[in-house]
Amino acid sequence: MRIVVLDGYTLNPGDLSWSGLEALGEVTVYDRTAPEEIIDRALQAELILTNKTPLSADTLKQLPNAKYIGVLATGYNIVDTAFAAERGIVVTNVPAYGSQSVAQMVFSLLLELCSRVQLHSDAVREGEWTRSLDFCFTKSPLVELSGKTMGFVGLGKIGYQASVIARAFGMRILAVGSGRTAPPPAEGVEWTELERLLAESDVISLHCPLTPATERMINTERLALMKPSAFLINTSRGGLIAEADLAAALNEGRIAGAGLDVLSVEPPTSDNPLLQARNCIITPHIAWATKEARSRLLQVAVDNVHSYLQGVPVNMVR
Repeated sequence: MRIVVLDGYTLNPGDLSWSGLEALGEVTVYDRTAPEEIIDRALQAELILTNKTPLSADTLKQLPNAKYIGVLATGYNIVDTAFAAERGIVVTNVPAYGSQSVAQMVFSLLLELCSRVQLHSDAVREGEWTRSLDFCFTKSPLVELSGKTMGFVGLGKIGYQASVIARAFGMRILAVGSGRTAPPPAEGVEWTELERLLAESDVISLHCPLTPATERMINTERLALMKPSAFLINTSRGGLIAEADLAAALNEGRIAGAGLDVLSVEPPTSDNPLLQARNCIITPHIAWATKEARSRLLQVAVDNVHSYLQGVPVNMVR
């Protein structure tokens, strides 16, 4: 079987091994593939693996040998799954590989907003402590999490893992479900409506999929419900936030800060208003990228291919 990986670099920049996949067929790995290169590189492949390289209906029409698409991620919106189903192409993804790592990033962003460790470290290195008249100084308000309320918009595996950490900090937990299923039982979690969650929470963390119903759900109207002291965390999808609205709320002091690992366009354009917004910490979509999480992702992706070749595909998205 001919297997092509269209964009393997972010998953494996060199610290992992493709040997498990290579044992299953004739493998070609490309670090990155531009849109105009997809057809040429994937034309002879029966199995195509992609992370963020899009496989639209127009593209798939030109890949008659394609029988399987393995998405090297949980989200699979980069594949036209409806057309793939019409063509009988199996599409799989890799669910739940990064729950611990993403939950860790939620609190990396939140703790930076609360304690401003980098800001204070930079000030010390620039000599401000040496020149200080007192034994300590602060560059920004410092926030204690114990006793605060953290609201989770979506409480799947990642959100639940983050809620466990929040409870360890002594926080009260509110949550809103996806609306697709009844809220599951979860220790220490109070289920509520979105408007109440926004109004009562000191920290709001987004953990829902990007759908037509959730796109730009955090907008001027909903930001107005939040406390002026509240923090917004997004490690899910950038499109959940109306970015100009959030930038305005931050710059005008209507909320206290935001920690974002995702933006609506990645890499962002230079005119994205959040890049210059006050009290806005942005990391380049790295919550998933610990070596441990990437190792799990790669192993599940290999297992997905193996199961497909055995005639019992798993983790199918359609």
